[in-house]
Amino acid sequence: MVATTVHLMRHGEVFNPQGVLYGRLPGYHLSELGHEMARRVAAHLSGSSSSDGEQPVPDGGAEHPFDVAVVIASPLQRAQETATPVAEAFGLELGTDERLLEAGNHFEGMTFGVGDGSLRHPQHWPYLWNPLRPSWGEPYTQQVARMRAAVEDARVKAEGREAVLVSHQLPVWVTRLSFEGKRLWHDPRKRQCSLASLTSLRFEDDRLVGIHYTEPVADLLPGATKVSGA
Repeated sequence: MVATTVHLMRHGEVFNPQGVLYGRLPGYHLSELGHEMARRVAAHLSGSSSSDGEQPVPDGGAEHPFDVAVVIASPLQRAQETATPVAEAFGLELGTDERLLEAGNHFEGMTFGVGDGSLRHPQHWPYLWNPLRPSWGEPYTQQVARMRAAVEDARVKAEGREAVLVSHQLPVWVTRLSFEGKRLWHDPRKRQCSLASLTSLRFEDDRLVGIHYTEPVADLLPGATKVSGA
């Protein structure tokens, strides 16, 4: 029996002063706080000293650091910037996988709200008819299919060790729901997938045996701005 863990990591805080739903749009990079989040997670995983001088404790209180053999990120800049310190901490080449991309969304580049955002314009209403699919973007089932394929490939590559896949909030969350056998439609306000969090999938051979969620930068979250299209 071979034990392998695939960590689904959400990227750090993005610099987005206009507060738009950036989705797959290019050019959205990490803020200074986002870069600090990325460095802190790299330190947490590798067991090296973090920027504030504290020694991170590996998951579960283990004596040794995480055994990461594979680091792969979504092609979007914010994911690449988040993954880079992790790859560097383990001396690994950073891989890129289109399947880890953010979900497509009709509202990319717009502000999103009721009364003061894009929802007040009737031309957008036809995209809101089915929240279960959802009708405004890439179907949840498609997100799960590509994400689970990426997870499986990473599990094989890192067999007996660990992989880190840096992606985005919605794809990570619906993938977790899928592995848990839950329905994919949900209240976005109840997602357990904070900035720079780790959703860890534990496998024995090819069988999922556990899911563990951690927030290595929980102390930095109160200072983060609300992120759109994460």
